[in-house]
Amino acid sequence: MAMPAALKAFTVLFVLAVLAADQVEGRHQRPDCPSFSCGPLRNVSSPFRQAGDPPGCGYGSYELVCSDTKATIHIDNATYYVPSINYSGSYFWVVNAELDLYNGCPLPRWNWHPYIFQEGQEVELAPFVSSKACFLKCSREVKHNGMYMPVACLSTNDTSVYVLTGYGSNYMEYLEPSCAYMAMTPLPWESRQLDNSSYADVVKSMRSGFAVQFPFRFSRGNIIDCLMNFFRSLELRVSSEGIMGSVLRIFWAHEFFLICALQVTGFGYASLYIALVITTVTLIAVLCRFVLAPLTMLIFLAYKYWKTRITIDAVEKFLRMQQMLGPIRYVYTDIIAITSHFRDKLGQGGYGSVYKGVLLPGDLHVAIKMLEGNSNCNGEDFINEVSTIGMIHHVNVVRLLGFCSEEMRRALVYEYMPGGSLDKYIFSSDKEKSFSWDKLNEIALGIARGINYLHQGCEMQILHFDIKPHNILLDSNFVPKVADFGLAKLYPRDNSFVPSNALRGTIGYIAPEMISRSFGVISSKSDVYSFGMLLLEMAGGRRNADPNAANSSRSYYPSWVYDQLSEQEVVELSPVDDMHELEKKLCIVGLWCIQMKSHDRPTMSEVIEMLERDADILQMPCRPFFCDEGHTHVEDSYDLSSELTTICEDDE
Repeated sequence: MAMPAALKAFTVLFVLAVLAADQVEGRHQRPDCPSFSCGPLRNVSSPFRQAGDPPGCGYGSYELVCSDTKATIHIDNATYYVPSINYSGSYFWVVNAELDLYNGCPLPRWNWHPYIFQEGQEVELAPFVSSKACFLKCSREVKHNGMYMPVACLSTNDTSVYVLTGYGSNYMEYLEPSCAYMAMTPLPWESRQLDNSSYADVVKSMRSGFAVQFPFRFSRGNIIDCLMNFFRSLELRVSSEGIMGSVLRIFWAHEFFLICALQVTGFGYASLYIALVITTVTLIAVLCRFVLAPLTMLIFLAYKYWKTRITIDAVEKFLRMQQMLGPIRYVYTDIIAITSHFRDKLGQGGYGSVYKGVLLPGDLHVAIKMLEGNSNCNGEDFINEVSTIGMIHHVNVVRLLGFCSEEMRRALVYEYMPGGSLDKYIFSSDKEKSFSWDKLNEIALGIARGINYLHQGCEMQILHFDIKPHNILLDSNFVPKVADFGLAKLYPRDNSFVPSNALRGTIGYIAPEMISRSFGVISSKSDVYSFGMLLLEMAGGRRNADPNAANSSRSYYPSWVYDQLSEQEVVELSPVDDMHELEKKLCIVGLWCIQMKSHDRPTMSEVIEMLERDADILQMPCRPFFCDEGHTHVEDSYDLSSELTTICEDDE
């Protein structure tokens, strides 16, 4: 595998540093530079020198002053004893020689300077440790800060002196507003981890001294030290520093190595800056390839995963919303609790019984229809109701809130309709329960819109097949809602007919094609026929087939009302002298809907338009074919089977 460009550049710099070190090393380790003894020190050599050594031997800043018992060196205008030198470790030990001059309350005189080699200058001496003790003078007493250790012997009435030790003791963030730095001293290695040391401990450390490193460009061995320091600086702690902190650590360790290597080689400041720029660019290239590129890919994958999760969450939210909007499945024990053990019975029918109940929380009143086990042994009525009305939400269609199915116990939970069914109003002899013609027209329009929604508003058209007053429920505001979908069927909207097998209905409202196909195909027009019979009953306030009528000619109301409208006779048609305009409109629309042939009937959308018009602009339809005697016309005669006679029978 090819070596990365950054690694190649790094290797070239390293080789140049090693080669150049030979020349620099010869500059300060000439053969005519003899070793010497100085006080307790033996075999002292470069970078140290003593007065009188030839020029080029050692460094001027490392000149020792020797006596019989002591070796001293001047560092930053202060004198320090040199008790030992460690050539293998490239450091020497120093102790402040002026501590005894402070009468038991010493203050260090070390001034910290950054170690940077400048061209044409000698190398400055720098401590070999990073721990320091900083002395601060404060104009006010510092309280509630555990880092500030008081120095009583240096404090006065006007100022207080404190000492700070440990990592970061010289950082500006720890400096109190009323304080300023006085002095600083390095601490020995064993005191590196001591935080919040007292002044006595600091003085003890000062008397033991500290280590000072050799200049970087002293010998070839220091290039190895540069590498060792570089790798020590790369000890990453990602968990504590984070990714960004680790990247910065790599950068600064790399820069430190370059400074170290260039100072070993003896290159000038300009070369250092050029090398820093080159290596910084190469480091950025390495970071882009090995850090930023994977990080970018990781961010991209995280973004894609986030977008996918948003889509999944949207789908889950939709499904939860559908579950909230759609019918909820209850267990039988829930039905018992909702109905309070079937305490309030609303009605009874061939399908079963209806009970009133309350859903908690919210105290929502519901009507629960319990299907009898013998009403439909294969559960067809139950399946029809749930599959058709379960997902319908229309103001004129009763809403199915939930259902229950446990073995043969089945229940349907509907919204409660306090107004009851329409039949108890239009067939009632009580005048207080009767509606005005405006309200009847409004109710007729609501029923028509509900049936039209079943035919046209759903993806699959729903044919009710049992439109009658008993299946029209009224809410508290007498808004009509189509109910009871036990006979309903789902069919594609583009299908103009449906099969006639196993179709049922209520006598008096069944369309002729439901009995004989000679009258046309079974389609949504079958519901139109039933709605027309419903309109005529709403207009007449009686059932269409009434054998107890005072006049036999009025026993079948649709035939009689057609004759009255055709002949413009209004005798006994209404309690008032003249037929109301809305009553006339309901009758005309109803007669259009009950045309014997299905293709002669309007659609429900056309019925809505007719109900919204004035009665004066509505045309009378052709006379429907009825089985009552005296009204059979030759042009309307059909060869009916005996089954058609059921249309003329009572619906009860």
